[in-house]
Amino acid sequence: MNNQTMSSNPSIALVTGANQGVGNEIAKALAAKGYVVYLGSRKLENGEKAAAAIGENAKAIQLDVTQQESIDAAVGRIQNEYGRLDLLVNNAGISHGGTAPKSPEELMATGRAVNVSIDEVRTVWETNVFAVIAVTQAALPLLRKSPAARIVNVSSGLGSLTWISDPECWAREHFGIVYAASKTALNAVTLAFAIELEKENIKVNATSPGYTATALNNFQGTDSLEVGSREPVRVALETDGPTGSFTGPEGPMPW
Repeated sequence: MNNQTMSSNPSIALVTGANQGVGNEIAKALAAKGYVVYLGSRKLENGEKAAAAIGENAKAIQLDVTQQESIDAAVGRIQNEYGRLDLLVNNAGISHGGTAPKSPEELMATGRAVNVSIDEVRTVWETNVFAVIAVTQAALPLLRKSPAARIVNVSSGLGSLTWISDPECWAREHFGIVYAASKTALNAVTLAFAIELEKENIKVNATSPGYTATALNNFQGTDSLEVGSREPVRVALETDGPTGSFTGPEGPMPW
């Protein structure tokens, strides 16, 4: 750790899945606010391109959130370089287990409870649910060294059981076990960490970007990345906000 790092004392953030999409927009906004941002990317070269485009506050870091070895190595590097973490954004997510892009219609056709592939469920939940637990647990020793630690989990309105259980809600017909239910589970994970960490003054919140055009939905979303990243960025930057909340572009959301 050099003297310059110590004296300037910037806030340190890690954003998973930050080489593209909403994660990249969040990383850009944090870097613009003076944060040193680690851009987690499964393929390091993609992260390096994204970091170069953002500028000197951005650092690419190899991070496959489904591999414990990769998680431990990434956390170890942040420990060596800064010794703490102020903000963790669990943004990495996938909508299906295949390689070919799928339209929202295709996702729904293959994600229904009556015909869903258990392998596909496992693949998506591995990234969207279990990886969030693994990355958060690994990052906790560094977050505990921050005076204002926050964890932000990027969720989805589709994960809201309150919405889904309302017969009038538009989201009801889009609820499937692969992606949407993984976000319901993520919301539960968010609350579990929020309850546990409140006594340590570490804030844990879930936020939905809304229906944003990303690779997740084959770029069929109606909102731009800039619009979609607005609420996650607001929550990430809020050092004195609540904990255990779920918000979206329109404000508070029902669990």
